[in-house]
Amino acid sequence: MKLNIKNETGRLRSVVLGQPNSMGPVPTLEESYDAKSYYSIENHMYPKEADIIDEMNAFEAVLKKYDVEVFRPSIIEDYNQVFARDVAFVIDDKMIISNVIADRADEQDAYKNVYEKVAWRKIINLPETAHIEGGDVIVWDDFLFIGTCFSEDYRNYKTARTNEYAIEILKEYFPKKRIIDLELKKNDKIPFEGILHLDCTFNPIGKDKCIIYENGFVDESDYRLIIDIFGEENCFHVTDQEMFEMFPNIFSISPEIVVSDKAFTRMNNHLRDVWGMTVEEIPYREISKMGGLLRCSTMPLVRD
Repeated sequence: MKLNIKNETGRLRSVVLGQPNSMGPVPTLEESYDAKSYYSIENHMYPKEADIIDEMNAFEAVLKKYDVEVFRPSIIEDYNQVFARDVAFVIDDKMIISNVIADRADEQDAYKNVYEKVAWRKIINLPETAHIEGGDVIVWDDFLFIGTCFSEDYRNYKTARTNEYAIEILKEYFPKKRIIDLELKKNDKIPFEGILHLDCTFNPIGKDKCIIYENGFVDESDYRLIIDIFGEENCFHVTDQEMFEMFPNIFSISPEIVVSDKAFTRMNNHLRDVWGMTVEEIPYREISKMGGLLRCSTMPLVRD
């Protein structure tokens, strides 16, 4: 397989979609590793496996409707494998294997069937202390936007997934990219006060547009930089509640076609009526209760 990911919206040809089967019991509060899951567990609303399977099947059906080749990781018994984006990600023609948090380390083994299709020299294994996850990495042609946490308390946050060392390494591998690090607000227990990954607060769509949540960034200058790059008229701003519902985390099949949660009425209408896009709406409310949504569930491998 010849990997090719130049941006977030090129016509999708091949993708890994996460695995909803055999998720195991509801985690305890101590076992949760993001604020949204913590909130769901605490409020007795953590999703049921059957509902997650239904939602991911609906997503797969849309992907196949557009002739996208869909891979799935092998099943690990009693293990949450929904969010494929965290395990590895592709930039240009290289696959970077994430150093995920210890709670999810076993997940890598389930992707052997995918890794075997990629030339070994195109796979980058990072040093153990270089932490990064695909949800924090947004590829946009010459730009590489990376969400991170520079806080002295980095090691104390379960929701801090990408560190400065990993960003420095990516600069060495992709010297021609303009790498922009964006510091995100972090909170392990209150989902309204922290951002798990960059794609939960910012996501490019179409050819020159984006969805953005202003209050997800530590520094307003980072938000302003994105506005300057895309242009105010090309940015759809989400509210605090819409960020909590995970509006930014939709998924592009092409510049003209996005997959979105059918509950995102205000945004979906804007994408259709104002920006002229095709919006494939599916139910994804249950999966959102685990701290991720559509982009989180995917690992794109090939785009035109």
